Amino acid sequence: MLIDPQQVLVVNSGSSSVKLAVVDPSTGERTVTALADKVGSEGTTVVLRRGQDEEAVGTADPSHRGVVAALLSALSTEERRGLTAVGHRVVHGGPWFTESVVVDDGMLSTLRDVVELAPLHVPANLAGIEAAREQLPEIEHVAVFDTAFHATMPPVAQRYAVPQAWYDEHHVRRYGAHGTSHRYLAGRTAELLGRSTEGLRMVTLHLGNGCSAAAILDDRSMDTTMGLTPLEGLVMGTRSGDVDANLVGYAARRLGLDLDGVLEVLNSESGLLGLSGLSNDMRRLTEAAAGGSASARLAVDVFCYRAAKGVAGLLVALGGLDALVFSGGIGEHSVEVRSLVLGHLAFLGLAEDEAANGEHGASTGGRISTGDRPVAMVVPTDEELVIARDTVALTA
Repeated sequence: MLIDPQQVLVVNSGSSSVKLAVVDPSTGERTVTALADKVGSEGTTVVLRRGQDEEAVGTADPSHRGVVAALLSALSTEERRGLTAVGHRVVHGGPWFTESVVVDDGMLSTLRDVVELAPLHVPANLAGIEAAREQLPEIEHVAVFDTAFHATMPPVAQRYAVPQAWYDEHHVRRYGAHGTSHRYLAGRTAELLGRSTEGLRMVTLHLGNGCSAAAILDDRSMDTTMGLTPLEGLVMGTRSGDVDANLVGYAARRLGLDLDGVLEVLNSESGLLGLSGLSNDMRRLTEAAAGGSASARLAVDVFCYRAAKGVAGLLVALGGLDALVFSGGIGEHSVEVRSLVLGHLAFLGLAEDEAANGEHGASTGGRISTGDRPVAMVVPTDEELVIARDTVALTA
C-alpha cells in the first residue's frame, strides 16, 4: 500500500501499553494505528490496524523495546519509506525540557535524570525512543513532553511551600501533566467558539484513567491540578489524587508497609478502584451505581465532586470563566459524570442542556450547556496530532 510521503510516526510507549499511529500532520488522518496491551507480561497482545483491516503481531519479547521493535517491523516497506520523522510522547520533562526537542544521545542522557519524577512512565518512554531509533536510524526523532505546556505557570502556581533548597537543588515544584492534551483542547475550543485564544478563559478537564484540569488564559497554562508527579490532584482510575502528606507515614505504621509500599497503593490500588472495591472503569461503576451498589455510587460521586472542586479552585488563576471543556475517555463519553460536575458548578451560571449532553454535543458544536457564557463543551482531544505537528515543525 502506497501512502502519502508526508507522514509522521507517533509513538506513545506507556507504563503498560504501547500505541503507534502513522499520522498526516496536515489533516490528522491515520493510515496505520497499533495498540499493545499488558506490555511486559505473558498476556501481551499486539494489534496493527490499517483502515478496517486488523493484524495480530507476534513478539517473542513482551518488553516495551520488544513490542515497539515488533510493531515497526510489521510496517510495510512503503509505509516505512513514507515516514519523514518520528514523534514520541514523554510524560515528564522535569525542569530541563520546557518545549519539544529533537532526540539525540545528550538529550536521552538528561532524560534519564527525570526517571525519579515519573518512575512508572519515563522508563517506558525511554525504551520506546531507543527501540524506534534502532529500527529507524535514518530519520529524526522528536520528544514531546506532557509537562512542557505547563512551564508557563507563574511561580505562585508552580511552587510548593517547602524549603528553597528543595527547589534549587532537587527540582521540587509543580510540573503538571497531560499538557499535550490541554494544549490541543485550548486551540480546538477557541476554534469551535469562533474566538481568538486571546483573553479566552477556560478550564480543560482531561478525564480518563489519569485525570487533570488546567486553567488556560491566552493559550497559556496558568495552573493545573497535577504536581511534581502524576499522583497529585483529582481522583483517578487507580490513583488517589490529593491526600494529606502525613497519610503516607500513618499508613506505613498502621499497615506495616514501607514508603514504596504505600506509594504503590496510592498509585495502583486507590482512586475509583479503591473507593468502589469493584473497578477503575467508570462505565462499569455508573452501571453498578444505577443497579444499587453503594460503593460504586460513592466512587462516582467523589470523582465528580473532586473534579468540580478542582475546576472551582482553578478559577482563582483566571478571574472568571468563559468555557469549561470535558475531554478524555470519561469526559468525552460519560453523560452522567458531566451532568454531576455541572450540577456542582451551577453557581457559576453553568446549566446543563440535557438533550445536548445526552448526545455528547454532537449536533451543537460540542456545547452541552444553555446560555452563552460561561459555556460547557465536549471536545475530543488529539494528542497524536499535536505530537505529529511539533515533530514536523522541528524536522522540516
